[in-house]
Amino acid sequence: MYRLLKILFIVLFVVALVLVRTLESSVFYDPLLSFFKTGHLTQSLPEFNFWKLIGFTSLRFWVNSFLSLGILWFVFNDREVLKVSVVVYVFFYLVCIFLFGFLLQHSSKGDFLFLFYVRRFLIQPLVLLLLLPAFYLFKKSKNLKKPAKL
Repeated sequence: MYRLLKILFIVLFVVALVLVRTLESSVFYDPLLSFFKTGHLTQSLPEFNFWKLIGFTSLRFWVNSFLSLGILWFVFNDREVLKVSVVVYVFFYLVCIFLFGFLLQHSSKGDFLFLFYVRRFLIQPLVLLLLLPAFYLFKKSKNLKKPAKL
């Protein structure tokens, strides 16, 4: 029963991540969504409110992070995994949001590739895709190194 409940919560968190992605244009302020779908190679950045864009990008990052931390908790059920993950998310956020803000103000026409990828890391739960296999392999290697009980 406990295993079934864990799987149910993991599925719910994944569905919530999908909903964040599905409802992105109606819930979050992001004029760059349509910009990167069209002629971003030949056009200048669209008009945007800098602080509103930073705020909504940050909100989306932390919503995705909270859901990702929930998934990590139900997969590993380990406080140390959760603590390390929170540190990774905070560090990752600080570096990426600084780069995002800098690139928003200093990118030139047609040179938006780095801005595109930094923004992508902020608005998508890509860190989860890095942490899940990393913790899985760490746990697996940690269990292999334990001495066998006699």
